[in-house]
Order: sequence, then C-alpha cells, then structure tokens
Amino acid sequence: MAERLVILSDMWGAKKGLWITSYLGYLQQHFNITFYDCQQLGNIDVKVNSEENVHQAFVDGGIETAIAHLLKKEEEPAHYLCFSVGGAIAWKAALSGLPMKSLYAVSSTRVRSEVEKPDCPIRLLFGDSDVYRPKASWYKEIGVEGELVNGFSHDMYTDEKIIKKVCLDLLNTVTQKSVKINKQKAI
Repeated sequence: MAERLVILSDMWGAKKGLWITSYLGYLQQHFNITFYDCQQLGNIDVKVNSEENVHQAFVDGGIETAIAHLLKKEEEPAHYLCFSVGGAIAWKAALSGLPMKSLYAVSSTRVRSEVEKPDCPIRLLFGDSDVYRPKASWYKEIGVEGELVNGFSHDMYTDEKIIKKVCLDLLNTVTQKSVKINKQKAI
C-alpha cells in the first residue's frame, strides 16, 4: 500500500500553480496524494490579487483558518510536502496535533518565527538568495537542520531542477524507511 502524501501549495494555490503538476507527475505513482490549495484552506478572498494583498490576508487570519481546516480534514498520519506558506501552516498544525510522519518544507520562510518544532522528521530547503529564510542561529535554537541551494531565491520550488531534487529526496526517505522495516522484520 502506498504511503500517504499531503501537499500544501504556496500562497497562490492553484491560481499560479502549474508547476505543481510536475511534482504530481513524479510522485503520484509512489504515493497516495492529497493536494490542498492554501488559499482555499485559508478562505482567502481578496479583491485585488496582488502579492501584498494575498500575503496580508494570510497574516490577518488566513493561516489560522487554514490550520483549523487542515486539522478537521486530516486525521490519519501522512508525509507532508509544503511550499512557502504551506510549510508554516503544516508546521503550526503539527504543533496543534496534526498527525505527521514527516515534513518537507520548501521556501517556508514564515517558520523562522517558530520557537517549537513538530515531533517528526523535518527537512527544510531554501534558496541561498531567499532574503527571508531563517538565520543560522534559528536552526540551532530550534534543533533542526536546513539545506541551502546556491543560486536560487524564494520561488525555487517552481524550477525543474528543484522539483526533481525534492521528489528524489521524498522517494529516498520513504524507500529507506521501508528497507529498514523489511530488514527488521527479517531478523
């Protein structure tokens, strides 16, 4: 039976998310995938669809609304792949009881303000040119490791090189776990 993978979009959701189809193409044969558009989860409805307005709508209650909806929708443990604000939503939801097997967050800059971490394996990926990524001291304080990719900024998750990297990372994580489980059963 395939592992469950929940994918949370960036702040644009499906509106500017054609790149998400690449992730789905690579991962759907290996995972049972559920995709959430973060604008829909957060009940984001702005008259002018600008970056500033959408961002402010998330800050002004959209993140909390999305967390509440995610907690109602997801009751079974799953792996989470999240982009930008989706990572902050998943992180906070995990701290509120969302059952999470692992969290892979790409360009989730809002986690830099967190002081607790979810109780699951966490992988954080940022572009070295993303000015809002967490500072090195944050990683030490919170007790997680991050990975920086040279030559990329915040929207790196839309680049085919990063898409392939993230998908391979996820597949390796899941296949290594199942190999370890199989070895333990054989003993």
